[in-house]
Amino acid sequence: MIRENRLYDELKVGDTASIKRVCTANDLYIFAHASGNLNPLHMPEQNGEARSDAIAPAMWVGALVSAVLGNILPGPGTLYKAQSFRFINRVHVRDELNVTVTVREKLPEGVVRLDTVITGRGGDCVAEGVAEVLAPARKVRADDSIVPELLIQRHRHFDRFLKACEGLPPLVTAVVVPEDQSSLGGAMLAADHGLIRPVLVGTAATIAAVAKDIGLDLTGVEILDVGGDDAAAAAGVALVRSGKADALMKGHLHTDALLHHVVKHDGGLRTSRRLSHAFVMDVPGLDHVLIVSDAAINIAPDLTAKVDITQNAIDVALALGIEKPKVGVLSAVETVNPQIPSTLDAAVLAKMADRGQIRGAVVDGPLAMDNAIDVTAAKTKGITSLVAGHADILIVPNLEAGNMLAKELVFAAQAEAAGLALGATVPIILTSRADGDKARLASCAIASLYKAWKDGGRARIHLDQAAE
Repeated sequence: MIRENRLYDELKVGDTASIKRVCTANDLYIFAHASGNLNPLHMPEQNGEARSDAIAPAMWVGALVSAVLGNILPGPGTLYKAQSFRFINRVHVRDELNVTVTVREKLPEGVVRLDTVITGRGGDCVAEGVAEVLAPARKVRADDSIVPELLIQRHRHFDRFLKACEGLPPLVTAVVVPEDQSSLGGAMLAADHGLIRPVLVGTAATIAAVAKDIGLDLTGVEILDVGGDDAAAAAGVALVRSGKADALMKGHLHTDALLHHVVKHDGGLRTSRRLSHAFVMDVPGLDHVLIVSDAAINIAPDLTAKVDITQNAIDVALALGIEKPKVGVLSAVETVNPQIPSTLDAAVLAKMADRGQIRGAVVDGPLAMDNAIDVTAAKTKGITSLVAGHADILIVPNLEAGNMLAKELVFAAQAEAAGLALGATVPIILTSRADGDKARLASCAIASLYKAWKDGGRARIHLDQAAE
């Protein structure tokens, strides 16, 4: 939008201008960074949980006046000389404010005095004062687009997963080979948050030594002393088969070593579904979680495998309260091309969903990455689809594509990624040494929510409702 200012001679006493602004949590974070004011009263989250009582800093409220002065009246080129304020009421996240300035008098040498009033919902006065400004000396036209966009690194969806687990019993989890700081620390962190009750399966002496190194107290924690990765993996699976554990968690061993025992025909945890992995990703800038599958287990899945991969990912979405998830089946292009096999698979998966062979979601493909998650890209290419631009789930052509996509989102887009393997009789929590605390906690929370959904048939959380 192009804005044009008003010069001193063009201003009249009584001239007025207003803007409306809704206070958001991001506003408070941005102000904290810009001002250095880290008063906890102004922080929208505390200990990882959203707060409804966070108070907007008074000077953030006051700064809204400068938006009217600098953009509208007098407009671009205006310079402050003085501002007084009296703050009458407090502002909280989601409050809508009306900011008004009115020319009170024109002083010598281009100075203008204006009354400034900020009101909240219902017209209650939030703040009032007087501004003195130096009116623009020449005509200026300014374009709003000169200000670069900001991306706030928040992971509020994962916070909601943790909140939704309150009231659920800890998930009894066989943690296989927790013999390094990351795996043992992650398991105990989840235990401290009440998400899991770990049964540590591995070499007891090594586990104890790691715990001592990082200052963990394992008093009361069950430890199954089994030496060697292969034997520990087999013991962890046996705990699940005997009903003594409701989930598996990968520790300091290769994923293949654990899954070898999971997929065994005799003594494993197989179901009629193919085992697949899903990354549940909290991406700053996206207003919804993004599920990427399969980026860790199936190297080059055929169509039959992709059916199960897709259904497993849909089940995770349903467990997380996405009532009708939108699935975008990815390829390099958004049109069917016989020379690109993944486009043929995508088209077949979409038709299978239409006919009820894949259940619980809207599936479309082939879609390229841009038009799967970006509405503008989809419109530019003329794609008419319920999924295009709105995908909750991305089904990738192969493991290489999925792994690169997930890691790009984590390391380039600052996403947090929780990992879960599905298709076995219990959820399998797959974490990486590169995962942060929030990703580890979210993986356990998702496993718990998935287990509760499987047992009870309904989700404990509803992500279809947008959250601040």
